[in-house]
Amino acid sequence: MVDLWVQLAYLIAAALFILSLKWMNEVRTARLGNWAGTIGMAIAVVATLGKPEIHSFLWIGVALVLGTAIGTPMALLMPMTAVPQRTALSHAFGALAAGLVGTAEYYLRGSSLGAGATAILCAEVLLGFLTFTGSLLAFGKLHEILPTRPILYPGRHFVSFAVLGLAILTALWLAFVPTAHGVLFGFFIVLALLFGVLLVLPIGGADMPTVISILNAYAGLSASFMGFLLNNKLLILAGALDGSSGLILSIQMCKAMNRSFLNVLFGAVGHVVETAAPHRDGRSIQGYTPQEASTIFEGARSVVIVPGYGMAAAQAQHVVKEFTDRLSSRGVDVKFGIHPVAGRMPGHMNVLLAEADVSYDRLVEMEQINPLFPETDVAIVVGANDITNPAARTRPESPLYGMPILEVDKAKTILFIKRSLATGFSGVDNDLFYLPKTMMVFGDAKKILNELIAAL
Repeated sequence: MVDLWVQLAYLIAAALFILSLKWMNEVRTARLGNWAGTIGMAIAVVATLGKPEIHSFLWIGVALVLGTAIGTPMALLMPMTAVPQRTALSHAFGALAAGLVGTAEYYLRGSSLGAGATAILCAEVLLGFLTFTGSLLAFGKLHEILPTRPILYPGRHFVSFAVLGLAILTALWLAFVPTAHGVLFGFFIVLALLFGVLLVLPIGGADMPTVISILNAYAGLSASFMGFLLNNKLLILAGALDGSSGLILSIQMCKAMNRSFLNVLFGAVGHVVETAAPHRDGRSIQGYTPQEASTIFEGARSVVIVPGYGMAAAQAQHVVKEFTDRLSSRGVDVKFGIHPVAGRMPGHMNVLLAEADVSYDRLVEMEQINPLFPETDVAIVVGANDITNPAARTRPESPLYGMPILEVDKAKTILFIKRSLATGFSGVDNDLFYLPKTMMVFGDAKKILNELIAAL
């Protein structure tokens, strides 16, 4: 009877997980989707704790207390601008949990599992531990503890594939030689951890949104494999949903950058850095003060704001909202152009603007906003770089060539707010800086926007 109730709870949880993904597909229903996923997971955890095979709750209680002690400060104290870093840490913790469960299963009953079950377990442990170290490196790059540029060394591809190949051979040995190999399994874990480091180390900050999505898919697959091993249907389903959604999102990210998976993982985009200069090809960068720049809004009737990582770094989303309200009170039509890979994770700009209570109606995706730029009086770029670079259309030799961009260069006037002439994560100088209609205002985005508000 207890098992029947557990399976019923699992069915409800599974339905909530599916609805969660469905509702998260729309900005208006994303919060409902978040609640659905949270409630579904709570039901799944409670139902699992009710299983009769659990004889002691001591260590489970200890784990719950530790998890709550770590997770609660992360949720409450970490600023919204650090959501990408928090996401990477969440992936790391989830993957570590999967890897540790697989390790415990092997040392508890490894010799009795059989070749097929051991192979599944090794796949689960490999994905879990490589995602753990890969996510930690992604966190380090996102938080700038580690260099955001690709870290390259001679023969890196050979070394990475050699480690992966050795891990696979070790897994096959563990699966098909029917004797316990505790030390060999420990060596396999070390190889999995090392491969996660080697995988992410040569990837630059520009590709971190896609890397986060790929690692999310790996963590989901790891959980799904563990579900097969433990005969837990909900774990299989939840892992499959996580893995497939992460894969689909990664494909969308690659499409948004006109890149392939192989190019993201092994292309090392950003290791060659172009140097921006005040003058180039007879064109010069025009710098302005906020007070001078405010004059362009006197006759403006339509404005498109393009947010980027610079807005997140300056924590300027609330000032952007105030600036938007000020323009709207003057009868200006204000919209936001949202690029799929703006910031450091998928949906980064949406999250920040939602926190500042910017109306969903103002957020317009790239495909819908691009046709509006030729009729836009002023396009304001707040800390975005690569996603607005016309080199993606005009320079075949550029690493960005072919990448769909927000076509702000077609607006009548461009106001570019940026700290300096430094390049974006791709290391490519932005041709937008040199257009005669581009007004560059250098400085912290929050400070500049406050001065613009005062000038208006």
